Amino acid sequence: MRPNKLRQIWADGGVALNGWLHIPSSWSAEVMAHAGWDSITVDLQHGFATVESTLTQFQAISTTDVVPLVRASWNDPLQIQRMLDAGAYGVICPVVNNRAECEQFVGACRYPPAGYRSLGPTRAALYGGPDYGPKANETILTFAMVETAEGLGNLDEILSVPGLDGIFVGPGDLGLTLLGEYGVPMSNPDLLAAITRIAASTRSAGKVAGIWCATVADAIRCRGLGYQFITIASDARLMAQAAREQIGVFRGK
Repeated sequence: MRPNKLRQIWADGGVALNGWLHIPSSWSAEVMAHAGWDSITVDLQHGFATVESTLTQFQAISTTDVVPLVRASWNDPLQIQRMLDAGAYGVICPVVNNRAECEQFVGACRYPPAGYRSLGPTRAALYGGPDYGPKANETILTFAMVETAEGLGNLDEILSVPGLDGIFVGPGDLGLTLLGEYGVPMSNPDLLAAITRIAASTRSAGKVAGIWCATVADAIRCRGLGYQFITIASDARLMAQAAREQIGVFRGK
């Protein structure tokens, strides 16, 4: 089976840089894939991709050695299994608040006896190789998102679920549920303390700590906290930022 490059990066003690796709286009996916990310995640929760468009984006990403990932729209076993059959090499699941929800998520990503994923890897076997079935459980990545006060309180029990590879932090929702405020900056002491705790607990449990960052500065901060799977912005944000900068230069602002 095609190796999962991210697993080797982490085994070597490195940090994986992850791109994020909100635009449901195979062309933008291909452009992002050639930009230098280690992996790219198609976001089905807050982006505008469908199951069908995600397939074409995976095909575009596959013009490179970048690892194709997906964020599910919810803890939905049917959608998760379809994305894995389409060739996702890892799944990020939003709003995992307790052990039972994490078990449901991880089980959907693992073939028996480790889980209850149905065998039928359609495109996944084409992308991963003819031995996909027996090797998928050790290759596919599972990241549970901790982004609520409840999830933070249940962090240790979530981390104890067998087959879970890591925790992925959604700082926007986490800041909202902890502080009741929208757009809490990562520098906020309470949010930063929670993010720091998640990284420490996750690493202590032998798992990978991941996080979404709005800026490069936040990404560098999180790397210093021990995060090994870091996303910077998204295709749409990066495009808008570059456009504003160029327009500002032209207009002298």
